[in-house]
Formats: sequence, structure tokens, C-alpha cells
Amino acid sequence: MDNAITEARRYLDNARELLREKAKKEEGYYQDTKYVKLAGHAAYDGILVALDSYLGKKDKGRKHVDWYKGQLSVLDRKLLTSFVAAYDTLHLSMSYDGNPSVKVAKAGLEDAETIITWIEKRVANA
Repeated sequence: MDNAITEARRYLDNARELLREKAKKEEGYYQDTKYVKLAGHAAYDGILVALDSYLGKKDKGRKHVDWYKGQLSVLDRKLLTSFVAAYDTLHLSMSYDGNPSVKVAKAGLEDAETIITWIEKRVANA
């Protein structure tokens, strides 16, 4: 489990690095949406790495966002809210749409950090 948390944080670090070094921030917006998309994808994948290690395997088929939502709704409603926000921000807005707003990226990365920290604390207390 500690490996998964370390790996999840590595994904987040990679996302931050892409934004900082490649996306070219100017006046509150990133100029290169290619790297915004890559960063959003990396950060969202980091969340999934952490969640998969905590939630375990699904019985049949691939995991879908609705499966994660269902699992989190039973565990912690506040965490579910963070996940829905991270999904919308990192996966949809950044990864697919390439939203160039620095504020959007910052909010998404904060939600990712919240989720990974929540899992890390639960594992430490187990």
C-alpha cells in the first residue's frame, strides 16, 4: 500500500512538473494545452492508483467512474465530493478539453492531494 501512495504522489509530481516546466504559464493561463492535457491525465491517474490500492479489484470488467463513485459514497461523502470535483477538473476539463486556466489546474491538483492524503491516513491507521 505504501508503494501505491508513493506511486500516486509521483504521478502528481509529474503533473506539477509538466505544468511548471512545459506548459508556459503567462498571466494566469498555460500557453501549451498539450502539456495541460498530459498533466491532467497524470494527476487523475495518480488518484486512480491510490484508490485502486485502497478499494481493491472490481468483480467483472473494467472500472468506470461510476464504480468509484459508488464505492466512495459508502466510505466517505466528503471524499466522494473531492473525487467528483477531481474527475471533472483533471480528467474532463484538463485531460480532454485542455482548459488553460492556472486556477483550474491548481484546484484539481489540490483535490488530488486531498484524496491521496485521505487514503494515506486510513492506511496508516489500519
